[in-house]
Amino acid sequence: MISVHQRELAVSMPHTRRDLLQSLGSGFGMLALAGTLSDAGLLSSALAAGPSASSNPLAPRNGHFRAKARAIVQLCQNGGPSQMDLFDNKTELSKRNGQPHPEQVEVFQLGNKNVLMGTPFRFAKHGQCGMELSEIIPHLAGVADDLCLVRSMFTENNNHPFALNMLQTGKTFNGRPAMGSWIGYALGTENQDLPSYIVLRDPAGYNTSGKMVWASGWLPAVYQGTEFSSSGTPVLHLHPARSVSAESQARSRRFLQELNATHLESHPRESELEARIQNFELAARMQLTATQVLDLSQETAATRSLYGLDNPATAGCGTRCLMARRLIESGVRFVQVFPPLDPSFQPWDNHSNLKNDLTKICGHVDQPSAALITDLKQRGLLEDVIVMWTGEFGRLPITEGANGRDHNRHAFSLLLSGGGFRAGHIHGATDEFGYKSVENRVSVPDLHATLLHQLGIDHTKLTFTHSGRPERLTDPDVTGARVVKELLS
Repeated sequence: MISVHQRELAVSMPHTRRDLLQSLGSGFGMLALAGTLSDAGLLSSALAAGPSASSNPLAPRNGHFRAKARAIVQLCQNGGPSQMDLFDNKTELSKRNGQPHPEQVEVFQLGNKNVLMGTPFRFAKHGQCGMELSEIIPHLAGVADDLCLVRSMFTENNNHPFALNMLQTGKTFNGRPAMGSWIGYALGTENQDLPSYIVLRDPAGYNTSGKMVWASGWLPAVYQGTEFSSSGTPVLHLHPARSVSAESQARSRRFLQELNATHLESHPRESELEARIQNFELAARMQLTATQVLDLSQETAATRSLYGLDNPATAGCGTRCLMARRLIESGVRFVQVFPPLDPSFQPWDNHSNLKNDLTKICGHVDQPSAALITDLKQRGLLEDVIVMWTGEFGRLPITEGANGRDHNRHAFSLLLSGGGFRAGHIHGATDEFGYKSVENRVSVPDLHATLLHQLGIDHTKLTFTHSGRPERLTDPDVTGARVVKELLS
């Protein structure tokens, strides 16, 4: 099926393949993708948050209703931050330190003795809201009045890869689209010179599950996360190793487009090829804008210091958080920031040596996280940008070995800021030891539904037909996902 827009192009354009390519220039990628996506019905009315047709799958689109937010920065804390050592002070836990837990808790690692372990850290109340937070996150404590703290989260699995899948895709198994991919599919991007979904990781390597965490699954590959580097050249392979004239580059692109056209004729509806064609065109546009957007030398000394770029402990995470602000400011829809690979590739996974290792990772992440919120607020951006700080699950109140904590799927805490979330608000509660979420519980699908709602998307109507089934990020018929309106201002 050919869209009206494509029929109009067919009337006005030359009829030979070479003439068509030369006339369209670098615009071929958009046309090829638009035709294939229209054939698949991906840009039809089935995309309830988008238009009936579009020549560009990344064009900015409106949601189902007026949005409170336009973008999200997800600060991923891979490994499972300990709620009772950071956000959820339990005096009873400390009082009964060393005693048996009254019930047998669910453990992940063998060898846990079911003995309660109080926190080694002091807590204090902060801000006008009186939010009680740990001494090892002083910078986040300093923006307490801008935080919405959810203490009653729970998830479906206590194994890292499965819980990460749940957090990012709404299901514990592999192969589904990440949340950022769904958002790009629904809303496109406000900046046609940058991808809709950008990933910023530690240049030293990958956290748990690697690239699977930002895959597009069975959504078109154009919606998968695009990695940018926070060290060296931000956009990999964007510029040639040696100087090439603009005319030569243009000839090369036209030739490449002709080869792609021939291959696409033989392999119709091949999503990876479609995305590659789209990315070639995007890369050509990015040469003009991306380098400038990601040039942190344009920032003032005060801003660079705010993010901790002058401190080796915070410089890595601070650079990624500052890049996230510049990308969001430039119209990117979803930016995912990953933590440093220190003290491990799962830096919040404190099975042992909790006091030292938790203090260390907080020292890397605390200041940059708070700086992002402060900077967005100062620039008037926090009103319509959501910052989400979360891991995939929490920790147990019992000791593992002498001084660690095991995984806990039954309760964890997360932070939300901006984008219409209630500022200075504490939602939900866990039991007296922090083991289970017991009051105003929030599931991961509930979180997804609420985030989509703030972006103007009805989570029950955002669908994609896969294997004959209308798939959704939240799968509400199975998960019972709901918008948690108590979190919203």
